[in-house]
Amino acid sequence: MGEPWKSLTNKPLDEQKTEPEIPGLKLANPAVLPAPQKAEANRGDYPQLSPQKPPKPPHVRRGPSNLQIKPPRRDAGPRTRHDTSSVGQEPVHAAQNEKTEKSVISWRGAVIETDQSTEPPSSKIKEPEKPSSVEAEDQKEPVPINDRQLAVIEAFRHAWKGYKEFSWGHDELKPLSKSYSEWFGLGLTLIDALDTMWILGLKEEFEEARKWVANDLVFDKNVDVNLFESTIRILGGLLSTYHLSGDSLFLEKAKDIGNRLMPAFKTPSKIPYSDVNIGRGTAHPPRWTSDSTVAEVTSIQLEFRELSRLTGDEKFQKAVDEVMKHVHTLSGKNDGLVPMFINTNSGQFTHLGVYTLGARADSYYEYLLKQWIQGGKKENDPFGNLTENHTISSIYPVSDVSDHLVCFLPGTLALGAHNGLTADHMQLAEALIETCYQMYAQVETGLSPEIVHFNLHAEKGHKDVEIKPADRHNLLRPETVESLFYMYRFTGDKKYQDWGWEILQNFNKYTRVPTGGYTSINNVQNPSNPEPRDKMESFFLGETLKYMFLLFSDDIDLINLDKYVFNTEAHPLPIWVPA
Repeated sequence: MGEPWKSLTNKPLDEQKTEPEIPGLKLANPAVLPAPQKAEANRGDYPQLSPQKPPKPPHVRRGPSNLQIKPPRRDAGPRTRHDTSSVGQEPVHAAQNEKTEKSVISWRGAVIETDQSTEPPSSKIKEPEKPSSVEAEDQKEPVPINDRQLAVIEAFRHAWKGYKEFSWGHDELKPLSKSYSEWFGLGLTLIDALDTMWILGLKEEFEEARKWVANDLVFDKNVDVNLFESTIRILGGLLSTYHLSGDSLFLEKAKDIGNRLMPAFKTPSKIPYSDVNIGRGTAHPPRWTSDSTVAEVTSIQLEFRELSRLTGDEKFQKAVDEVMKHVHTLSGKNDGLVPMFINTNSGQFTHLGVYTLGARADSYYEYLLKQWIQGGKKENDPFGNLTENHTISSIYPVSDVSDHLVCFLPGTLALGAHNGLTADHMQLAEALIETCYQMYAQVETGLSPEIVHFNLHAEKGHKDVEIKPADRHNLLRPETVESLFYMYRFTGDKKYQDWGWEILQNFNKYTRVPTGGYTSINNVQNPSNPEPRDKMESFFLGETLKYMFLLFSDDIDLINLDKYVFNTEAHPLPIWVPA
């Protein structure tokens, strides 16, 4: 690697009755994918799955740039997005209603129409408008699921089997003890996994999860939740699933939890408290401090902004925009880098002089870029000189230690370069992702620890990556796979798919529990006994496996990055298009 410190730091959806309209709601964004279909039954246990032959180059033929994807009409009937029983031979379906509605065509069960804008929120609540439609001259050819994607589906189903049998409706699976743990008591794993099931085409699993959301997900309960975690996992997951499915159940639930989180912003400084009691409508800082972490208060913006856009209620966006504008005015930054903590009473940074790209600050940088993208790049440098080179160029390692969370950065830099920021960021992203990969490749199990130290002075017999005993656990985190997805999507270099495939194989080898589920492990350096921790984090289904599936896909329109932006929990939200 050379000098690593320089290179890192309930009913089938087609049978549902039409949902009642929500008064005053503008359904501003259409669904992007048709109703998911049941994937092929088990193709044997995972060890029998072998790496696929190199897939064909990504298919880039597109229709007119103004085409938008809308939910299927009720009379269009169900369509199969991926027929996994005959990989490589999926037919292109013509619109069944072509004779009666000549201006509409079908693409994978979706209706393609033009000029449906996703507008920024307005103070006036608008009624849904009748969409216009035009004939399309061309139709996109389906991209079949490949063997590596099938392996991800199999892994998801194995994880879901454990969750369904031993922890259904609870927050997290404990796969070894065949039980569960609760954090908020809101079914975090289930909600986090909703859009993953949709994207993977798991119709049966999605429908049973929807039934639980409809019948059992209740937010009117006396429980404290973390504002950040409930926003990115629950609010983000519900909004994303609404957009993908077009099912207003998820939007109604999103509005409910969004309103219940608003008391967090009732502070002297408008910097939100970290914890909210969603039943009592009260909020407070952690028991041990009046500080919030900078990442937590600046990584909820995508979700609340989108909730305002969908509902026409400006209060959600106003609250989170005030946070960003306030943070932008503060002193204590170092060439664009911010401290880790901010006080909810004074509104000032605390613990000055300590900077990190990892926990407590990481997603601040991610959301600077993504808010700008979400707004269609129309907001003129609103939150901290985002488009100036020094802000993002200054985000690089300044020490010989890095935690796995920092591996979100290559993907963020690549996303910025793709959206017109300096091209140098792509070169940095390529170097950073190489280092993140080595955090896996140089470890005995092929799985990264939580934290690594880099050997700054190359010595014979010493690895570039060194691991301390307290840091050698692996929590099934997604950050490296996330960045691999972005890198492959933007470069087409298949080594990134191969690296992801290695990681998936090692997850199966060292973290898979035979009775269902996957577990975090305590020791990535001991292949004979990785010391399972008996916990499957919700983000393994919500993020890690989702990014795996997308990484292995050669379909650039499967969550097109020019139409969607992922929140920090891998829930895709639409990019706003001006009217």
